Amino acid sequence: MADSRPLLTELENRISALASASAGTVFIGVAGAPGAGKTTLVESLVRELNGAVDDVESQSFAHVPMDGFHLSDRELARLGLLARKGAPETFDAYGYAALLERLRLPRTAVVYAPGFERTLEQPLAGDIPVFPAAKVILTEGNYLLLDRPEWQEVRSRCTEVWYCEPDEGLRTERLVERHIRFGKAAEEAAAWVRNVDGPNARLVQASKARADFVIRPAWT
Repeated sequence: MADSRPLLTELENRISALASASAGTVFIGVAGAPGAGKTTLVESLVRELNGAVDDVESQSFAHVPMDGFHLSDRELARLGLLARKGAPETFDAYGYAALLERLRLPRTAVVYAPGFERTLEQPLAGDIPVFPAAKVILTEGNYLLLDRPEWQEVRSRCTEVWYCEPDEGLRTERLVERHIRFGKAAEEAAAWVRNVDGPNARLVQASKARADFVIRPAWT
């Protein structure tokens, strides 16, 4: 595994500069194809930036992922989209934008964001507390740079959006492994990556030019 510290330091410095220049809450979005390592990157950044502050209610940096805005399987079945789960239209993008807007407003109480349970493959309401002390929100998801009205609403709430671009072979390999880890058989996982994640990845990759900054992760 390559040393990720130089990249993390560069990104931490960039976030600190944006926070210093803003009087309000700063939102950093991280976009990228499925399996690009967005969650790993953001979790590492939030952990490093919060440093020795163990009390979550006092931490200045918070993570609010897009995945909590997955539509439920029941709603996807009603819409005829269950076989395309993970595509842009299978998320509540306007709801996601509305939550980010709420987090931009002055906050005196905790705001709860939805999370996503990988084992169940379902969103969880009220799963992530965002406390008033959080002045920098890092959010990540595939479609933050998509040129569609609902995703433009999400993008407009972000101070910057970065694009995470790992080695393509490694990204695909990790994505298959993730599907297997969360319950798919090996052949089913490979087919899902090819037939569902593949088209979604190409859609996301076409949005890269809209990013404020491109990240090439150094870790596996």
